[in-house]
Amino acid sequence: FTLVSGVAYPVLAGYPLDPKEEEYVLVNNKCQCVTMTSKLVPSKEDPNEEVLERNIRIIVPVKARENISDPLSPLRTKFVYRISELCRNCNPVEIDLGGRIVQAQQGNNCEEPQTCYTYDREQCYSSAVPLRYHGEVKRVPAALTPASCYSG
Repeated sequence: FTLVSGVAYPVLAGYPLDPKEEEYVLVNNKCQCVTMTSKLVPSKEDPNEEVLERNIRIIVPVKARENISDPLSPLRTKFVYRISELCRNCNPVEIDLGGRIVQAQQGNNCEEPQTCYTYDREQCYSSAVPLRYHGEVKRVPAALTPASCYSG
């Protein structure tokens, strides 16, 4: 956070899209199909000054299901995007506190599961499917994202 005249403003670190590019990726949320970038552009009022421009790209998946692990669940009709949730970073970091190493969480609301509107290819999703075996129907788990569920 940056403190300016008693008001704290969050500062987001990003990484460039391309080494030659000046546009930085602030958020790339594969779960909710959102990418947020920023770059400095010439000001319209004063071309000698640069202003920070932020772009948010949202891809709304067609035929997304309410429960992505259940192909028979109803189609999703409501999509909610909160920047605070998109920017959350729940990866723990190690911090040295007076010679003692402790793990700290980098984000808030990490206990709440993230709503995914499409498959995050880094996560394993499965769904129970009916399988007939010796005349008996059993429900067995089937991988919906096989590459994420089985190590190569």
